[in-house]
Amino acid sequence: MADLVMTDIINGLAALILLMELLIVASGRLQTLVRAFAIQSICLGLLAAAVAYYTGSDHIYFVAGLTIVLKGLIIPRFLTYSMERIHVSKEVEPSVSTPASLLIAAALAFLAYYISEPIIGTGDLITKNCLPISLAVVLIGLFVMIARKKAMTEIVGLLSMENGLFLAAISMTYGMPMIVELGIFFDILVAVIIMGVFIFRINRTFESLDTSFLRRLHD
Repeated sequence: MADLVMTDIINGLAALILLMELLIVASGRLQTLVRAFAIQSICLGLLAAAVAYYTGSDHIYFVAGLTIVLKGLIIPRFLTYSMERIHVSKEVEPSVSTPASLLIAAALAFLAYYISEPIIGTGDLITKNCLPISLAVVLIGLFVMIARKKAMTEIVGLLSMENGLFLAAISMTYGMPMIVELGIFFDILVAVIIMGVFIFRINRTFESLDTSFLRRLHD
């Protein structure tokens, strides 16, 4: 009975993570997009905490707390602060329309399930249903990076991809060694700071965060 309840909790949190990824795709405002990423990260931290409770792995509690604090609170606040400092337009500028983006995201989710179905069909982990969701989040995050023009949305796409990879690690192995997880979190924090500086530089040089300027320079 306890296993069934825990499975429902984990599956429910995983579904919320995917729902927030779809909201990132559908969002027309940067603030909503950042909030969706924050909620997704908090759900990921709670899922990790549920896995820690089920497995009795104390170090996963620490990683879960770090996920909530760093990716659910600090990074979204930093992104919001960056938008306020450079007075970036709050509207998302997609290269692909929102309805088409949602259709592509749904197709990627089905593709993720199709790829992972043979694996989850033979597995017995309590988190096995999280694998297709983690793959879907990675694929949709990559699509967000490709289909959005502003650097801020591309950063959120990259960060959501990392959430998908972390969910995959939790679902397949109940987490990585703690030293590896701490190294990944440190890399993420440094990467976000560097990307923040990069955003300021783009905005100062081109007076816009539209990365199509960079493509024109390449051409």
